[in-house]
Amino acid sequence: MLLHAWLLLVALTTLTSGLNPGVKVKLTQKGLEYGRELGIASIQQKLKTIKLPDVSGSQKVNPIGKVSYSFTNMHIINVGLPQSAVSLVPGAGIKLSIGNAYLSLNGNWRVKYLKFIKDSGSFDLSVSGLSITTTVAVNSDETGRPTVTGNNCVASVGSVTIKFHGGASWLYNLFKDFIAKALRSALEKQICPLVADAISDVNPYLKTLNVLAKVDEYAEIQYSLVSSPVISTTSVDLSLKGEFYNVGKHQEPPFIPNVFSMPPESNNMLYLGLSSYTANSAGVVYTTAGALSLYITDDMIPASSPIRLNTQTFGAFIPQIAKHFPGLMMKLLVKAAKSPVITFESSNATITATATVTAYAIQVNGTLSPLFVLNMDGSVSAQVFVRGTRLAGSVSLNEMDLTLGTSYVGDFQVKSLDRIFQMVLKLVIIPKLNDQLAKGYPLPTIGKMKLVNTQLQIMKDYMLIGTDVQFSG
Repeated sequence: MLLHAWLLLVALTTLTSGLNPGVKVKLTQKGLEYGRELGIASIQQKLKTIKLPDVSGSQKVNPIGKVSYSFTNMHIINVGLPQSAVSLVPGAGIKLSIGNAYLSLNGNWRVKYLKFIKDSGSFDLSVSGLSITTTVAVNSDETGRPTVTGNNCVASVGSVTIKFHGGASWLYNLFKDFIAKALRSALEKQICPLVADAISDVNPYLKTLNVLAKVDEYAEIQYSLVSSPVISTTSVDLSLKGEFYNVGKHQEPPFIPNVFSMPPESNNMLYLGLSSYTANSAGVVYTTAGALSLYITDDMIPASSPIRLNTQTFGAFIPQIAKHFPGLMMKLLVKAAKSPVITFESSNATITATATVTAYAIQVNGTLSPLFVLNMDGSVSAQVFVRGTRLAGSVSLNEMDLTLGTSYVGDFQVKSLDRIFQMVLKLVIIPKLNDQLAKGYPLPTIGKMKLVNTQLQIMKDYMLIGTDVQFSG
């Protein structure tokens, strides 16, 4: 499982998107070192499963002639992998090297010679100077998920020492070198297939990648793999699609991803760059779904507020409302007129939005009488943070501008309503928006992945998340 976790981390770095990705990921040397620690522990467990077949045959041994032998019930007692390293091979993958490894096993021996003389006992075999090298190649399957394979594995045994117990020492000393050579060959043939199996065993876990991550009833984010990673001598650099879609309807937004470059950071294991394209595609999705609209009634205004949603309050600024609709409660419909636009500048994220505000008087029979329609342009500052494996945030009002769209009650000074609508924004709309933003949006994850030591910076045209990673299970 530990090797699985490491290769899941490696595979995560293969997610890409088109010519200009919405999200980029960088796996650093520090991340590779963490993966090496996990991978070595898992390979060590895998090598403990080595099963050597019984060995039998005959050998001419001077001066006694032909000796028939068999070695049975061989099993691994211990495996040690004290030295290992990972390195990046541009264009090929990730090379794992293991050196000065050792293992030990024991078993039973039996010989027959001079046709009728038999002898038997047990033996211990120690292997030292074992070395293994293999390359992990990362590709993609038809679903856009990564797959891994082990390539170019080479295993060699440095020295083999065999110690026999029981029987006549003069006898087995005559052929122990031959037996050691045979067992060395059998071991070398076992190691690389086991390493390849350990790598292949990861692929079912790669199916846990949230290629299409559900956000809520309106939106999902696609993190599919569309091209191979770029492997340099210092990092694995990749690109993810990073695009929001309406649930069940994948329609591209009317703009393309902006170009941005990841900085050469190396303090964390993993870096994610999320562009303004990703955020703005979310704005298109929620606008298209009609989710950016809200009816506001008086019971949504805090009881302590002196401003109420009724014709008496509004009549103080627009007398004709109080005259023609006396003593009635009111309802406001705030609706996005177009998709909001999110911009990232150094240390600053801003959302600009255009909406319409339609005011209604609620008649005694429940019907709505339209009073006026305002055009509202505003901007908010966004604070963004990582919570678990989700990207969350909150906003605060910067500015708001109101203009009259349509009036059903005659001319009036729109400016006089600024105080009321700033209150509506601050006490109702922004808190509801913050409640939604606090739930967060899923980041690309694989398996039981945990982000630790996470920092987030707002850069030009993108957000940069630096994080370390832990896997469990």
